[in-house]
Amino acid sequence: MGIRSFAAELLLPAVLQARSRNTTPAPSAKDEVTTFAALSDKLGYLGKADIKLIREAYKFADEAHLGQFRASGEPYITHPLAVAGLVADWHLDAQALMAALMHDAMEDCGITKVELIEKFGAPTAELVDGLTKLDKLQFSTREEGQAESFRKMLLAMARDVRVILVKLADRLHNMRTMSAMPANKRGRIARETLDIYAPIAHRLGLNMIYRELQELSFEHLYPWRHGALAKAVQRARGYRRDIVDRVRTEVEKAFTSHKIKVQVTGREKTVYSIYRKMREKHDGFAQVNDIFGFRIVVPQLMDCYLALGILHQLYKPVPGRFKDYIAIPKANGYQSLHTTLVSPLGTAVEFQIRTEPMHAVAETGIAAHWLYKHEPKSHKGSAAGEAQRLGAMWLKSLLDIQDETRDAAEFLEHVKIDLVPEAVYVFTPMSKILALPRGATAVDFAYAIHSDVGDHCVAAKLNGEPVALRTELKSGDVVEIVTAPGARPNPGWLNFVRTGRARSKIRHFLKTMEHEESRGLGEKLLAQALRAEGLLLPSAELDDTPAQALWQQLTRWSGNRSRTDLLVDIGLGRKIATIVAKRLAQQMAERGTRPDAVTLTLNKFGVMEDTATPLPGVVIDGTEGASVVLAPCCRPIPGDEIRAYLGRGEGLLVHTADCGVGKRLADRDPERWIAVEWAEQPTRNFETSVKLLVKNGKGVLAQIAAAISAAEGDISHIEMDSEQHDDAAELRLLLAVRDRQHLAEVLRTLKRSPPVLRAARIKP
Repeated sequence: MGIRSFAAELLLPAVLQARSRNTTPAPSAKDEVTTFAALSDKLGYLGKADIKLIREAYKFADEAHLGQFRASGEPYITHPLAVAGLVADWHLDAQALMAALMHDAMEDCGITKVELIEKFGAPTAELVDGLTKLDKLQFSTREEGQAESFRKMLLAMARDVRVILVKLADRLHNMRTMSAMPANKRGRIARETLDIYAPIAHRLGLNMIYRELQELSFEHLYPWRHGALAKAVQRARGYRRDIVDRVRTEVEKAFTSHKIKVQVTGREKTVYSIYRKMREKHDGFAQVNDIFGFRIVVPQLMDCYLALGILHQLYKPVPGRFKDYIAIPKANGYQSLHTTLVSPLGTAVEFQIRTEPMHAVAETGIAAHWLYKHEPKSHKGSAAGEAQRLGAMWLKSLLDIQDETRDAAEFLEHVKIDLVPEAVYVFTPMSKILALPRGATAVDFAYAIHSDVGDHCVAAKLNGEPVALRTELKSGDVVEIVTAPGARPNPGWLNFVRTGRARSKIRHFLKTMEHEESRGLGEKLLAQALRAEGLLLPSAELDDTPAQALWQQLTRWSGNRSRTDLLVDIGLGRKIATIVAKRLAQQMAERGTRPDAVTLTLNKFGVMEDTATPLPGVVIDGTEGASVVLAPCCRPIPGDEIRAYLGRGEGLLVHTADCGVGKRLADRDPERWIAVEWAEQPTRNFETSVKLLVKNGKGVLAQIAAAISAAEGDISHIEMDSEQHDDAAELRLLLAVRDRQHLAEVLRTLKRSPPVLRAARIKP
C-alpha cells in the first residue's frame, strides 16, 4: 500500500483539526524550564561560585532580550532558559550554561563579542560566538549564507564540542515550539534539522535527541503521513500488547532461572523510523513487523554474551540479523549486541543487550563525558571517556577537511557525507579494523589509511583478488592498496568516492596541481613575452630587493595579491602575457634597464608570421597537465604544425595550424595566439581520430584491433555509424599514437587488412 493512500485511510478528524490549527504537541510543563528558579533546581552538581556566574548571565540575557517575544507570544527569555535547562540535564559546566542563556544575545540584541569577553571571559564569549550566525555579512543567496554559518558553527564545534551540545539543545527546543511559525518556515527549519542537526546528534551518540529531532522534523514536514502512522502504531500497540507482555514475562523467567539480574524494558520504533523503513522496502504498514523490541541491560560485559545464549535458547534467531557492536563499536562509540528472534506468534522481535555504561553512552553519547566525569574510574566513566575520544576524532576530521576546502558549500557537502551513520567494517592486511560509510570504495579506504596512500594508489586487492578502484567494500573485506610513486589522483574518482575525507583530499590535490601548472605556464609565457622586449624576467628571490620592488609595483598595477597570483592569471588566460610584459618593460626602463640587443636578435627567430605578437614557442611534451589542453576538434599529435589559443580562464588550447575552429578563433582574437612547438622526445602517446570504411562480416572488429596492435597502436574509443548498411559500415576510432609517422604506419597496416576499404585521419 502506498504512503499516500495509507494516510488517507487512517487519518482521523483530530489530525485534520490539528493541521488546520497548525499545532504540534507541546512539551509538558514539568519537562521545560521557564524560570531561573526552575533552572537552579537542576544545578546541584555545580558550586556556589558557578551558580552565581550563571545568575549574572541570566540577568544579562534577560535585560538584553527585554521587550522581545517569541512567535508564540511568550517572553523571549523563556527560550534561553529552556535551552539552559536541557544543557543542565547533561551536567555541562558553568561556561556552557552561561553560553546557553546568552546564545542569541550577539545575534538578536546587538551585543558584541568584546562586551561578552569583558563581562564573562573569553571562553564563554567564544562559545556564544560559535553559536552566532553570520547574518551581518552579505551573501548572494540564502544557501550561501546558510553554508557559511554552518561552517562557522562546525569549526567552532571542532574546537570545543560544547558549542554543538548547546546548539542541539537550542534546536530541540525550537523544534518543540514551532507551532506559531508560518508553514513555509517550519518546513525549511524541519528539513535543515533532518539533514544536518539530527545526523550530527547521531554522529556524536546523542540518540535520545537524535530520535526526537527526527520525529519532530517528520511531523512538521509531513503532518498527514505522521498523523496516519502515529494512529496505526497506536492501534498496533493495542493489538500486540498481549504478545509483548508474554515475551517480557518469558524472557524475565529465563534470566531468573539462570540467576542473572537484568533490566528488561520494552521499546517502540519511532514513527519516522517506521516511515523510513516503509519507504526503503516499499512495504505497507502491515509488513513492518518489528515495531516493538526489547532492551536488556546486564551487570557485566561477559553477561552480554551469556544473555545472548539464553535468548537464542528461548527463541529461534533470524539468520543474518545478529550484529556485535561490542567487539566492533560504531564510530560514535555505541556498543550493544543486536539480535532478532522469532516470537511465539511468528513475528520478528529485536533485542538489544548491553551493560549499564554502554546504555549511558548509547543514550547520551559524547555528553556522557560530563554526566560521569566525576567517576572516571567507574565503568560509566571509562565508557564515557571512550565516547569522548571517538567524538573528538570525528571533530578533528572536520578540521582536516576544512584545511583543504575553502568553499563553504563544498565543506558542508563533505560533512553531510561523513554524517551518514551506516558503516562497513573492513580490515587492512595487518588486521587493523577501519569503519567506513556504506558504499565506500577502495579509494576511500586508501585515503582513510593516509592521504599519501590515496594520492598514489593505482590498484587494489580485495581478499587477495585484484579489483577496480571503484569497487564497493563490504564488512569483513581485507583490502590491500597498490601504490606507485608517479601516480596521482584521477578527477574521475570524484564520481564514486563516498567519504568526505577522500573527496576533499582529491579536490585539494587537483586544485593545487592546476594552480602550480598554471603558475609554471604563466611564468614561461611572461618570460617569452618579455624576451620579445629584449629583457629577461626579474628574479623571484626574496633577497633581491630591486626585483621584489618591481614585482610589487607590477602586482599593484595588475590588481593581484602576489607574484604567484599574477602568474596563475597569465597561465589561465585571465591576463595577456604581452600586455603584462610591456608594463613590466616600462617599469624596468624607468629604473634604468635597457633592452638587450642579443636577446632581441635571438627572439626574432621565433616570430610567427600570422601572429601579431612575436613570441618563441612553448614546448609541448605531454607532461603539461590541466594548464595545456589538446583541442578535441582537431586532436593534434607530434609532427603536426600547431599553435595555441590562450582562453579566458581556460589555459592553453592547442590546435593544428589548419584547424577550421582554430582559424575562426584567430580571426576573432589574434592577440591571444601563442606560438607552440613539439618537444623533440614527447613523454607519452597522443590521441587522434581515424575514420574507417569496412566490410560487414564476422570478426571484423577483431581483425581491425589485431592490425592496430601489430602496428603498436592503442584503441581508446570506438564508435559505429548509426545508419546500417548490408555490405559496409563506417567506424570512428580514437587511436593513441606516438606521432604523425607512427599514425601513418598504423593507417598503412589498416589499409592492408582485408575488411578495410578505406582508412583516413579525421580533420575538422
